[in-house]
This record gives sequence, C-alpha cells and structure tokens, in this order.
Amino acid sequence: MNTAELLIRCLENEGVEYIFGLPGEENLHILEALKNSTIQFVTTRHEQGAAFMADVYGRLTGKAGVCLSTLGPGATNLMTGVADANLDGAPLVAITGQVGTDRMHIESHQYLDLVAMFAPVTKWNAQIVRPSNTPEIVRKAFKIAQSEKPGAVHIDLPENIAAMAAAGEPLRRDSQSKVYASFRSIEDAAAMISQAKNPLIFVGNGAIRDRASEAVTEFATRMQIPVVNSFMGKGVIPYTHPLALWSIGMQQRDLITCAFEEADLIIAIGYDLIEYSPKKWNPQGKTPIIHIGATPAEIDSSYIPLVEVVGEITDSLQEILKRATRQGVASPRSIELKADIRADYEEYANDTGFPIKPQKLIYDLRQVLGAEDIVISDVGAHKMWMARHYHCDRPNTCLISNGFAAMGIAMPGAVAAKLVHPDHHVVAVVGDGGFMMNCQELETALRVGTPFVTLIFNDGGYGLIEWKQQNQFGSSAFVHFGNPDFVKFAESMGLKGYRITSTADIIPTLRTALTQNVPSVIDCPIDYTENLRLTQKSGDLSCKI
Repeated sequence: MNTAELLIRCLENEGVEYIFGLPGEENLHILEALKNSTIQFVTTRHEQGAAFMADVYGRLTGKAGVCLSTLGPGATNLMTGVADANLDGAPLVAITGQVGTDRMHIESHQYLDLVAMFAPVTKWNAQIVRPSNTPEIVRKAFKIAQSEKPGAVHIDLPENIAAMAAAGEPLRRDSQSKVYASFRSIEDAAAMISQAKNPLIFVGNGAIRDRASEAVTEFATRMQIPVVNSFMGKGVIPYTHPLALWSIGMQQRDLITCAFEEADLIIAIGYDLIEYSPKKWNPQGKTPIIHIGATPAEIDSSYIPLVEVVGEITDSLQEILKRATRQGVASPRSIELKADIRADYEEYANDTGFPIKPQKLIYDLRQVLGAEDIVISDVGAHKMWMARHYHCDRPNTCLISNGFAAMGIAMPGAVAAKLVHPDHHVVAVVGDGGFMMNCQELETALRVGTPFVTLIFNDGGYGLIEWKQQNQFGSSAFVHFGNPDFVKFAESMGLKGYRITSTADIIPTLRTALTQNVPSVIDCPIDYTENLRLTQKSGDLSCKI
C-alpha cells in the first residue's frame, strides 16, 4: 500500500461518497487508488466547479465535501470555491497534488507553496510529508472542517510522498458531544425575553447547521415573537407562518428594516455577522441583543450581546421556554408589517409586462416548486431579488452564497444538490454573467446524470454593478456585453433549451423543463429597471414607530 492508497482508505472511513475534481500529473497516484474505491470520482470541467460542488454538498449534508486538483494552476483554480465554503460555513476538504519534496527548495515547474497560499481561506491545512501521518492528518481535517463553525481545510500531497510505501490504518471517527449552555445564561435570556414588549427574532444559517428549525418555530409560536431570517437562514421557520417576516439583507432600507427599528430586543439565533452586518440593522449599537448559538458572538461595535447563550440551539430554546413568562401575544405592529410585506410580494403576481419583471419570475417559480425542492442562487442582481422574494417552507431549499458571494456557484452547486437529493427538483437561478463563468459544468451534469433546470435572468450585462453605479453616479459604464444564443448553446450540448417570450410562458416552461431527464436551460429576458424603482421605494420608506 502506498500513501495515496492509505489516503483513500482514510477518506472511505470518513464516509466520503464523492470526490469532485480534475486529473493531473501530480495526483495520478490518488486517481489510481480511486479505481478500486467505493468513492465516486466526479470529473469536472474546471477546478472552481469542483470546489463549488464540494461546497454545496457540505451545506446540504453537514458532511465535508471533498474536491481534488493538481498543483499550481489547478490549485489556484480551487481557491474561489474553497474560500466560499470557508466564509459561508460549509464543511469542505480540498486535496491538492504537489511537486516532490526533492524539488521544493528550488524554482520548479508549476510549484507554489500551497500550504501558505491556502492558509488565509481555510480553517486549517497541512502537507503530508510522512506517509505514516496520513491517518492523523485526514482525521484532523474532517474534524476541523465539520466542527462549528464549519469551513474549509486543505491537504497537500507531494507526488513522491504519494508513491511511497505506507503502513497504517484509518483512525476511529470520534463522536463529538453536544455542548449545552449555562443555566445562568438561559435564566438571564428568559428574564429579558419576559420583560420585552416588542422583541424580534433574527435567525441565521447557524440554526440550519444545528438542525434547529422545529425548535425555532416552536419557540416563536409559543412566545408569539415575529421572526426575520438572513439570506442564508431561509426556511428555518416556514414562510407561510403568520409570524414569519421573511428575509433581510438588502443594501437598501426595506419594510423588514422597520421591524428592527421598532424592536426593543433582538434575539439572534444562529446568526453570523458575515450574513448581514449588524451595522446595517443596529447602527448605533443601542438595541439590546441576546445571542443564541453554538459558538460565542463575534466582536463588533454594533453587536455586543447583553446575554450570550452558547450551546446546542434546540436545547437552549427549550430551556428558555421553560423559564420565560412572556405572555404569548403578537404585537399588532408585526401583524401589520406582515400584511404589508405580503402585499409587496404579491404586487406583480399578475403582471404581464415584457421583458419579465424579476418579482413576477420569482413569484411564478415559487408557485411551480414544491416545499422540498431546491433553488441555488448565483450572485448578481437576481440574487438580491431571490433573497427578497423567494421564500421557503424548509431549511436548505434556497441556497445563497452571502459570506463570500462568489459568482459561478449555482450550476456546479446544482450538480451536487441533485446528487444529494436525486428525487427533488433542483433549479439553478443565474444571471447571464454568472452563467458564462461556469456553464461548462452543464456537460458534467449531463454526464453524471443530474438533470436540473438553469433559469437565466438575461439582461446583457452585470446588472448588480450597473444598479450600484446608477445609485452612486447616476450612470453606468463597462457592464454590458453580448451573449450567445442560450437555447442553441444548450441544444449543442445535448440539453433542452427554452426561451421565455411572454409572462404566460413562465409556468408551463418551468413545468416542462422540470420533467426532462437531461439538464435544461431557460433563457428569460429580464426587466432590471425594477432595480432603481426598488431603490426609490426604499428611499421613500418611513417606519411607524
């Protein structure tokens, strides 16, 4: 047995199902070891796509997704997806090939110090220089990647070490005990909640990672406290729940901003500062905050909790419920806000304008998809509209990259989502800019049998940047480009291609595309004049305090 074979045995021991990556000269021994492995190697068309697949696999399963590249340019191509996983709290293990240790002291073909390069975008990384250390390094990598807050780790394997004889066995996977909050913090939190007149729950991705959806919903219902979610906290409480005030995270003021301005206590559950800066919703740092999460609060002048309840979220909420004496009556203002938010959501439900308004397209998408179906949003102007208008009944059914906010994640991510949930519909929502960044992975999707739908918001430019330019300077520059015929593009790859020509096309086209046994691409001209209208509407907003 050589080191590469021992490495694969260790990965099997960790329960790895897939490795996403590209073959290269310096990872040949790993590829050879995979021939006889239970792990399925998914050959991608670009290393960035491989890292995004591992990223989304980690988000959906809670188990580290694994990606593989060769050295040099292969490794640098992994970086964007690795950084995305690390900032967004997705467990990921990146493995890179490397030159032999006999060449590292000199200038050598394609050599980079990958351990140094990956250090800023990972929780931990190491190079295997002794074959016998492989089991320890792999076990440590997975333990760190999957521990709260999850993130990315990196293992670098020089080609001469990979070929060396190795002895050893995979290490036993230790079970990590749950950590429970102190009784003092629970009692203090219960007292503050009992005394608050207008509390508000702000729930983030940590509640999804901690599988605390039911506990949050029960807590909010019994305490009759309205709930706002971050972009990455969608679905923790069903959007149809009367106390759900939906998503906050827009750069502009929004109706949901009023809920924060009017609250006398914010109960932040599973919230990471990276999801939406507290300077946006608590700029003066004066609103009292309770932090409930698996890890302590990050330091920020606008986020200094009076109480930190650090431990398993479900247990913490259940213990607070036992002690809180709050009368379960929702504030009339929260009911009024919910009505205003819903009216805003439904305003364009019957709009017939063309090109299609983003609100209308997203509204119809929600009507077509079921509660368990999965949408992955790429990054761009469409992401802001998806975050604002696409609402969820279940956690992890709308994935949005919002820590690193990396363009190009949606289509590779949809491959991973369909592998994890083959019985669910999966839709990648992309802009035309993001589509052209990783559209090559549609061939990967076809080859591995993951039929999902790609819905393109087509405006012929980088719409989000134009939106910001118009807001700041009153004009735009350098954001427009040409596109191929996306329908013919899809058909040339053996996919199904569709084009929306009226609002009446949206629902039947989506339904048809979702029934195909190959990936489908829907080209939809989009009316982004709505961007500036939203900005104006936000500027005119005044809250009733």
